[in-house]
Amino acid sequence: MTSSKLIDDLLSDRTYHIEFNGHLTNHAKHAVVALARLGAAPEAIKRYYDNYAIETPYGFGLEQPRPPRVPISKENWRDFLGQRSHFASYCEFFDGQTEIYGLDSVLREYLPELLPGWVGAFTHATIHLGWGLDIESRWMVIEGLAYMAFAYVSCHPERAEATRGERGDNAVNSLFEIVDQWEKQRLGEWVENFLRQPAEPDGIHPELQRSGLQFRIARILSVGHPLIYQLPAWSFETEPRWDELYYLVTLLYLSQPGDFVILHLITSLHAMEQIADAASPEIRNNVAQCFWIGMLGVIFAERLFVKRSKLQALHKLFHSSVDDVTARHSADDWANIVGRAFEEEEEHNPKLVYVLKRLWERTGGRTIYRAAAGQFTATPDLPPSFEQPATE
Repeated sequence: MTSSKLIDDLLSDRTYHIEFNGHLTNHAKHAVVALARLGAAPEAIKRYYDNYAIETPYGFGLEQPRPPRVPISKENWRDFLGQRSHFASYCEFFDGQTEIYGLDSVLREYLPELLPGWVGAFTHATIHLGWGLDIESRWMVIEGLAYMAFAYVSCHPERAEATRGERGDNAVNSLFEIVDQWEKQRLGEWVENFLRQPAEPDGIHPELQRSGLQFRIARILSVGHPLIYQLPAWSFETEPRWDELYYLVTLLYLSQPGDFVILHLITSLHAMEQIADAASPEIRNNVAQCFWIGMLGVIFAERLFVKRSKLQALHKLFHSSVDDVTARHSADDWANIVGRAFEEEEEHNPKLVYVLKRLWERTGGRTIYRAAAGQFTATPDLPPSFEQPATE
């Protein structure tokens, strides 16, 4: 079997459900994409996929797929958004739509309504879609669309429609201004006090309470905060400033190296860029705006801001630093980082390395991406809430 045939077969596999143990995402196909893009041997990719299915880094195996239970159509597809049910039915729906209209048309029709929910499933639905687009896997893209509908949690971009605050002339300066307000308004205390209050029963799926993380994010996005929705003027430009956003989230990652949550902002931003490329040109800046809003919602919920002085020091260190891409030591360093990624059971690490190596090459060797790529994360411990049975 050729390498490309193996990858196609793995990404088209329908043996397992998209989640396990309630809301934990099946990451197997994400790992396949990352390992393939990094040049892993086909047998190593197959071995990883098989081993992950038996036991994920969380200690649970993958689960059998749920059969379709309701017919989903163009008339009722919105009725089940975010209900965390009918994943297989959504797959059938988007598969059928693609057969009739073609994948490009389906993406352009449904992405505008799905994008506000990009943070759902802690960004993994978006990652599934965007990384499927990256590797041009038709079935993975269909699964990604279905997963975005299944796990939809809106970041409410409609709240920002009438707001066009200046807030900095680039992504880093915009974030610095928000950090200033975070400290000045003591917003960490506001978030903590809000999350201590009893949650309203409506609007957030009860399964997310087992997560803790996803529940906090959903609650913060449900109530919002003005700083999250004061979009910078540069975000209204026709072409999104992807490179600035990548630099920003990588800077945040280096401010807390190995942080599991911030890592997802890097890998989901890669997904969002692929999605923007597949979307209609007129909504591409909306993709970046949704990312900005959702990113801030995640950072607020987890209180991930560090002192401005630390961010500024890191920015001073890295903003103009560029490696010699022809130097032997650069190649050796990347070989070591990629080699370590190949040995990881925690699939988030090869994903991190793939995205940052790609950025290092795309930007002519910006040092920040090589520096961050070697800062691996660890599988987090599950909270005590996982002792409760899952809610489907």
